[in-house]
Amino acid sequence: MKKGIHPENYRPVVFKDMSNGDMFLTRSTCKTTETVEFEGETYPVVKVEISNTSHPFYTGKSKLVDTAGRVDKFMSRYGKVRK
Repeated sequence: MKKGIHPENYRPVVFKDMSNGDMFLTRSTCKTTETVEFEGETYPVVKVEISNTSHPFYTGKSKLVDTAGRVDKFMSRYGKVRK
C-alpha cells in the first residue's frame, strides 16, 4: 500500500447487519462512537440495515410486502395477458 494516499482515520471497522446480526470486518473512514467485540478484538462498529447476507437478491428469498392491497389492485388491472 502506498504511503500518504489514505486519510488519517482509515482504520479497521466492523459492519453489523441489524436484520440478521451478521458482522464483517473491513477498513473504512466511517465516523462512529460505538464499539463491538469481534474475533477477540474491539473495533468501531457501523450498523447497517441490510447487507449481502440478508438482501433478497443474494439470498434468493424474496419478500412481497403488500400495502393496502396494491398488488391485488395492480394484478386486477394489468394481470391479464393480452394475446
